[in-house]
Amino acid sequence: MKLQQVMSYVRKAVDDYRMIEENDRIAVGISGGKDSLTLLHALHGLKRFYPCRFDIHAVTVDLGFDNLNLDKIKELCASLDIPYTIIKTDIASVIFEDRRESNPCSLCAKMRKGALNQAMREAGCNKVAYAHHKDDVVETMLLSLIYEGRFHTFSPVTYLDRMDITVIRPLMYMDEADVIGFVKHYKVAVVKSPCPVDGYTKREYVKNLLRTLNAENPGVRERMFTAIQRGKMEGWQDYFGKQ
Repeated sequence: MKLQQVMSYVRKAVDDYRMIEENDRIAVGISGGKDSLTLLHALHGLKRFYPCRFDIHAVTVDLGFDNLNLDKIKELCASLDIPYTIIKTDIASVIFEDRRESNPCSLCAKMRKGALNQAMREAGCNKVAYAHHKDDVVETMLLSLIYEGRFHTFSPVTYLDRMDITVIRPLMYMDEADVIGFVKHYKVAVVKSPCPVDGYTKREYVKNLLRTLNAENPGVRERMFTAIQRGKMEGWQDYFGKQ
């Protein structure tokens, strides 16, 4: 997939849910994976012609694993003239050594988001962009159904009143397969996650389940996504409510 196609998906999401406003300063959470790097390229491209002026600032929360090499991301941000901040933390040692969490993902996510939110506030950002794509939206809904017994997923735009920060998800219309296609087409240097439980989580189970469901029932992922958009969940009704 070419950059222009990625930008068209992002532009539609941004317009449909009014994600970007004049003079926004947007922190882009960079894990080093394919999703966040695709988002960084897309927002950098969108910035050149979008009618609302906005700035982007790349931020990585370093969890404290010894084998994380961010040199390629530093080079990428320098080449795109994007400010880049790395936040050093001890999250890995807290979770895996001090607390020895049996289910570490939830606590890690909370601590990582807390560090990111603090860093972006210090950088003067009013919004943070997460690289959740369409598959993430549907997988989160299935996780909620299976393990919590409720119909829920994250919304395209979320205002965190305690932090006075707005979270946006500009990749929400992109399939994961399209993200993979973009990364391969442009040979984007992806940084492999050093987390020891990467690929062995409940989300990975649901990802495989969704892949099976979609193979056996072609189009089921798209129908689930449409059900989410029309399900009157908080934050999702804005776009369809004006049709």
